[in-house]
Formats: sequence, C-alpha cells, structure tokens
Amino acid sequence: MKILVLHGPNLNLFGRREPHIYGTTTLAEIDARIAALAAELVAEVDTLQSNHEGALIDFLHLHMDRAQGALVNPAGLTQHGVPLHDAIKAMPFPVIEVHMSNIAARETWRAHSIISPAVRGTVQGLGPQSYLAAFRALVEIVRDAGRKAAA
Repeated sequence: MKILVLHGPNLNLFGRREPHIYGTTTLAEIDARIAALAAELVAEVDTLQSNHEGALIDFLHLHMDRAQGALVNPAGLTQHGVPLHDAIKAMPFPVIEVHMSNIAARETWRAHSIISPAVRGTVQGLGPQSYLAAFRALVEIVRDAGRKAAA
C-alpha cells in the first residue's frame, strides 16, 4: 500500500513559522514520524512539500495509478486552490485533508476550505498528531476497501 503525503506552501517553515500556532516540530520531524508509522502499519509513504500548486498537482497525477491514498495539507491553497481541488476529485483513491491548526478557530477567512468538498475527510487542530491520526485512518479506509473488494 502506497500513501502520498503532500505538504503545501510555506509548510517547509514548520518549527520556525508562527510557533504559537504550529508549534516547534519541523517538517522533517513530521515526515520522520509519518515514515515510522508507515513502517509500523506496513505501508509505503511518498512525501512532497512544494510552495507551488502545480508541483502538488503533478505529484498527484504522477502517482494516480500507483498510490492507494493521500494526505494533503493544502496550507494557503485551502481557500483558493481550485486546481488542487479539481486534481483531488480526479484521484481514484481516498484523500484526507490535514491541518495542524484548527482553521475554524482562526481568522474568519481561513475557516472555509474549498478543498474539503473534494476529500473523504478532514483532520485538524491536533498539531503534528493531525498527520498521524489521518494516516492511521487512511490506512484503515484503504484496507477496509480491499477487504470488501476481495469478499
């Protein structure tokens, strides 16, 4: 099972950017935690961080027939990433939206996600644990689908 993890614009600054909101855990530390969880769950993980929406879309397209699911933290594309929304809708696998902060509890303009209607579910507000909770859920969703298909 291959799970993609996409980190949107400015998330490479985790650990330095607004630590009162995002904490001090770096993106490298988050990716390491995800990789360790993937190994524990016997899943493969492929990650990408980009400050460019097109790179995130290209990554989804590249893995469209090779992955079984994806986590996406769209970051600043959450409110304006129409092309990312459309790419997620085109995927043949489940996608979960992830946010370290609770976007509904921040500025009013952050509360609405145009990505949410394109995904299976959203995990937010748990800091780095948002990624891990979403990864566990996605692996179970994919496994359940496989069991149903085999029955």
